[in-house]
Amino acid sequence: MRIAQIAPLAESVPPRLYGGTERVIAWLIPELLALGHDVTLFATGDSKTEANLVPVWPRALRLGRPRSDPSAAQTALLEAVARPAADFDILHCHLDWVHMPLLTQLQVPFVTTQHGRLDIPGLADIIRLFPNAPLISISNDQRAAVIR
Repeated sequence: MRIAQIAPLAESVPPRLYGGTERVIAWLIPELLALGHDVTLFATGDSKTEANLVPVWPRALRLGRPRSDPSAAQTALLEAVARPAADFDILHCHLDWVHMPLLTQLQVPFVTTQHGRLDIPGLADIIRLFPNAPLISISNDQRAAVIR
């Protein structure tokens, strides 16, 4: 399979310091490659990976100097993913919610892993906006807040 891994731009993959989501992505990629998948990582240019790297932003936003506008970086990421989206069998997003309007409109296969808290007010409303968007939670306890 041709799999796109789409990482947040706050940290590199793997992260130089803290970055739980980016660390999980870094662990996931070699396993997918070992299974014979063709993996492309959309991430910061300072990422280190065995996958095909698409460097969307020069360096991790959190450690970058001068500080970049996170909205500009996020926009660049979504554009970089949208252009070749149809070339992949599946896009695996690790971006919370920001990609959902775009990818549902493009009608490409995608899945989203939610790495953070799901009990924040308003998030259940977002889930209801995208009832067909496949979501992965990292635990049963994490997803309990949105399956009531």
